[in-house]
Amino acid sequence: MKRSKAAAAGFALVLTAGPLTACGSDDSGAGGAAAKPIVGVDYPRSDTDFWNSYIKYVPQYAGELGVELKTTNSQNDVAKLTSNVQTFISQGVKGVAMAPQDTAAIAPTLQTLTAKKIPVVTVDTRPDQGDAYMVVRADNRAYGEKACHFLGTKLKGKGKVVMLQGDLASINGRDRTEAFNECMKKSYPGIKVFGEDTKWDAAVASQKLQTDLTANPDIKGVYMQASFALAGTLQILKQRGLLVPPSDPKHVFVVSNDGIPQELKDIAAGNIDATVSQPADLYAKYSLYYVKAAIEGKKFQPGKTDHDSNIVQVRPGLLEDQLSAPLVTSDGGTYGGIPSVKSDDKSLWGNNL
Repeated sequence: MKRSKAAAAGFALVLTAGPLTACGSDDSGAGGAAAKPIVGVDYPRSDTDFWNSYIKYVPQYAGELGVELKTTNSQNDVAKLTSNVQTFISQGVKGVAMAPQDTAAIAPTLQTLTAKKIPVVTVDTRPDQGDAYMVVRADNRAYGEKACHFLGTKLKGKGKVVMLQGDLASINGRDRTEAFNECMKKSYPGIKVFGEDTKWDAAVASQKLQTDLTANPDIKGVYMQASFALAGTLQILKQRGLLVPPSDPKHVFVVSNDGIPQELKDIAAGNIDATVSQPADLYAKYSLYYVKAAIEGKKFQPGKTDHDSNIVQVRPGLLEDQLSAPLVTSDGGTYGGIPSVKSDDKSLWGNNL
């Protein structure tokens, strides 16, 4: 995963297709530098290693970008997020970054911010309806496809796997689920998938995995759509005598999503086999970058960026910067045409905390 080399003072985003360079007026006043713009950042939750890493990075990049922060935590509750937005409005924020976990229910809150002319950047998730200046996330369909090709290759196109889905009320859960299922049907029709909706709840994921393994002891693969299910999955495999090295015929191949430090350690130890590194650091960096750009009146169009990503138009009027999220494995091999990086690669944010 490449990191941006843009200068901290400018963070210029250069796009290559057509007239795609961001443009806007200087926000400094005649008498000198302008005051730092006030930005509201709502943290979606603090009960996972991934989101705690994101929370750690936000103040760092706020300092580099020169914005003043107001922060809240909606704790995976859209009603609390709505209340937090009202707090931001009362605090006079000029822009908001948020990561709504229920991507349908957030629409009225986005309408409120639009009416107040307060630009919004959504992080990790894309709203089903409503306006946003920019969506900052990775290609979540690619997450499902990468997991599919890794497991399909390891299982040689045959067998049974469990997919511990996130929340299907979230665009992320839907994207990962649909892409995984479509890829399996097309490329590995000999693999049977047991899809389990967990709503990003670790206890639910453990219970459903336990049930599936009891009914189907020949399951040979698990796709966890995020690291929330990591500890429970490993505990269940250990209890059943299945937490064994990849060279052991009893080994169950496990793919996760997030790229947290513990996943990288577990790949190196042979406990799990792969993950997709979701860039917590770059989510923090570019969500704040785009909020500041919105405040300054800058505009963007689809095209390649200078930070190894692509801006795409996902629907009329809504742009999404799809950041790099590589497949991570123990050997850095290629699986079903998908390249990977080794779990000890120093470019991975999970190796640099």
